[in-house]
Amino acid sequence: MKYSQDGTQYHIGLKEGDVGEYVILPGDPKRCQKIAEYFDDAKLIADKREYTTYTGYLNGVKVSVTSTGIGGPSAAIALEELVKIGAKTFIRVGTCGGIDVDVESGDIVIATGAVRMEGTSKEYAPVEFPAVANIDVVNALNSAVKNLGYKSHTGIVQCKDSFYGQHSPSIMPVSYELTNKWEAWKRLGCLASEMESAALFVVASFLKVKIGSVFLTVANQEREKLGLNNPVVHDTDKAIKTAIEALKILIG
Repeated sequence: MKYSQDGTQYHIGLKEGDVGEYVILPGDPKRCQKIAEYFDDAKLIADKREYTTYTGYLNGVKVSVTSTGIGGPSAAIALEELVKIGAKTFIRVGTCGGIDVDVESGDIVIATGAVRMEGTSKEYAPVEFPAVANIDVVNALNSAVKNLGYKSHTGIVQCKDSFYGQHSPSIMPVSYELTNKWEAWKRLGCLASEMESAALFVVASFLKVKIGSVFLTVANQEREKLGLNNPVVHDTDKAIKTAIEALKILIG
């Protein structure tokens, strides 16, 4: 179905030529300007719904940043529409809550794959299909974080649709299921919890594009339970710098 005569995408308000092949995907629209400050000659291209887009250049190559909002549905829409207008490589930049006790506030987490405990990906692939990041993007993120000297962890993250289902599971009617599965994620070595990567990884597999995710750890509720040091950290600059450095590596 066509929603415009000139190819402008219905939700993101962008058309072919508006974005580069490389796109950074934060959740928060307010984070886009901060990310765009690392581009050369960045310009605001569109601001529609939860989708804000700036386009500029890195190493002389056209790149963009588009916000996705919170959760899988809006993130999947952004990814589908960006691919339709020419984007091919993506890095999600966001925040996460630590699960593994070794993941401390302020640490960087790079996802190799995601637990599909959300609904969006189920409308793209059977539950048996894994949500995995592209190996080239993961390698670039790992190289970037080492170049920058940040403490980091690479592995599986868990994705959910209910923020408060994670943080206050006991108040939910399905508390028994949430609590039992959380224990499983801990035993399986999940590093952290967030809300978009499972959907993005599966949709990217379907669309044959490259994607990876990098996160700032805001805090870790498991460390809190054990009485371990657990400050709340909100500065996402380390995750943003990691994504920018990774894009430069991918661009070459």
